Amino acid sequence: MNGKEQRKYWLDTMLLIGGPVLEALAKRKLKEQLPTEFHSDRSQFAHLEAFARLACGMAPWLELEGLEGEEEQLRVRYAGLMLEAIDAAADPQSPDYMEFKTEGQPLVDAAFLAHALVRAPKAITGQLTERVKGNLITALKQTRRTAPSGSNWLLFSAMVEAALYILGDPDYDRMRVGYAVHMFMDWYKGDGVYGDGKDFHWDYYNSFVIQPMLVDVVALFEQESVQYAALKPLIMERAQRYASVLERSIAPDGTYPFLGRSIVYRFGAFQLLSQAALQHFLEEALPPAQVRCALTAVISRIMSYPGTLDENGWLRPGIYGYQPELAESYINTGSLYLCAAVFLPLGLLPSDPFWAGEELKWTALRIADGENVMRDHALE
Repeated sequence: MNGKEQRKYWLDTMLLIGGPVLEALAKRKLKEQLPTEFHSDRSQFAHLEAFARLACGMAPWLELEGLEGEEEQLRVRYAGLMLEAIDAAADPQSPDYMEFKTEGQPLVDAAFLAHALVRAPKAITGQLTERVKGNLITALKQTRRTAPSGSNWLLFSAMVEAALYILGDPDYDRMRVGYAVHMFMDWYKGDGVYGDGKDFHWDYYNSFVIQPMLVDVVALFEQESVQYAALKPLIMERAQRYASVLERSIAPDGTYPFLGRSIVYRFGAFQLLSQAALQHFLEEALPPAQVRCALTAVISRIMSYPGTLDENGWLRPGIYGYQPELAESYINTGSLYLCAAVFLPLGLLPSDPFWAGEELKWTALRIADGENVMRDHALE
């Protein structure tokens, strides 16, 4: 597939995965339709998880200006569905009113929804009516009752406050933002990787949560703080390095290491690489079109397996098809929608080098094909 064909495949896949969620929620029927049998003890959180994680990945595409033709018609339609969905999720009178009050899990997914608001300040945040905005602010603030542990959860609190900030709430808490940022500066382990807390773990949480949220929180608040402005180049350098590590982890056949927890988030493991492409901070030696081809290989391999979606189009746990034993006890059907984070580069116009560049082999494929590739190097 060339870049144009790959973009259509990415868009079709994102809408295949996300369509059932937004269609149901816009009609206020998500609680009625979303399967909750898998780890049903977590079912009260499943609806916010599915919606927020999908929104987090879809937001840059909804924000994109300058599209034409059929894709623009789709974008407008789904932007409308997203606004209806937010109303349904935050309205206490809605049958799909979501669980923000309980301590614990709602903070996580309020943060993913908050990240969507930060990623689409015009198409989502700027289009909310005062009524919906008020409901949303109230809902987000309810998650403050959760005191986050010394882990990636600190960034969930920071991201919720970032959303309150862009929603215009003067009551946003700068301390929750600053504490998260400065703790992660202390938890840096080297070569582009942070600990999830003080300890290092072999997993993808640097990409699922830590670096995407850290990058966007610091970018949002750098005008408010000299400290953040000073930290930003360091944070971006580390994110750039980790994006390259992710690209190098994609094998010639489109597989990748299945390490650590939450691997059933599938290609959501590559959120930071996708964000680096979206925000144009890939290393100079890593062409955007090469990243496109690598990620396409990952997405197409996973989506080719039967059982990834059920008969009604809802995601099922696993990586290649239905593999429920790979899922931890905290994972339900809604959790799986973090896979949508791979689609961030759809927020780039078709003319961007990411989409317009010629097909290129990714690093592992070039090495496996016997090409003379420049060696890797650590971040000093």
